[in-house]
This record gives sequence, structure tokens and C-alpha cells, in this order.
Amino acid sequence: QVQLVESGGGLVQPGGSLRLSCTASGSILSNNVMGWYRQPPGKERELVASITADYITNYADSVKGRFTVSRENAKNTVYLQMNSLKPEDTAVYYCRHRRPAYMRQYQYDYWGQGTQVTVST
Repeated sequence: QVQLVESGGGLVQPGGSLRLSCTASGSILSNNVMGWYRQPPGKERELVASITADYITNYADSVKGRFTVSRENAKNTVYLQMNSLKPEDTAVYYCRHRRPAYMRQYQYDYWGQGTQVTVST
């Protein structure tokens, strides 16, 4: 079992910055992928950014150039630095921690509880 603890959400003005963090604990294996998803009000959940154990990143087009995902493997923590925030960034942000593998007994996929990010005056 893997547990995820998220922090850093809150209320921020347009153009402001916010940094989210997510720490995994429990039966963690190497070669995992960590990332962030978000779900705006009334919309489907979507990928924001992800990062592999080898630090390969992937971003949604809507956040490229504004958001940066990073990780500290020794602490099993993933971060999301959000700059130049817009009202349309308002959503519940979810941390995801998963491990792809050919054999299913070595695979896992866990989600955090989510943290609210509100961009408004």
C-alpha cells in the first residue's frame, strides 16, 4: 500500500504563484511515475504534468511555460510549481503515483485526496 499526502493548495490572485507538493510513503518501488492531474468544476479530470524516475517530463499544452514539475526521489516527493496563474487553472489538483510493469504483481497506481487551487480576485 502507498499513501499520498498533498499540500500547497489555496487561494491566489491571477498572475500569482503557488507550489504544490505530494509525498508518497509505504511500499514504494523504483521506476515509478509521479504526476499531477486536475479537475475543474463541471469538467473531466485531465493531466497537468508528469515526471518519470529518470526525470522525463510531460505537460499539458495549457500549462507549458507556466508550470514546472519536479521530483526528489530520495524523499519520494513530487512538486508542481505554478506561475502566471489564470482563473481557468482553478480546479482540484490530484497527485498520482504509479509503477508500470509487465507483470501485474509489480504494478500499482495510487491517487491522492486532492487539493483545491482557486485563482480569483
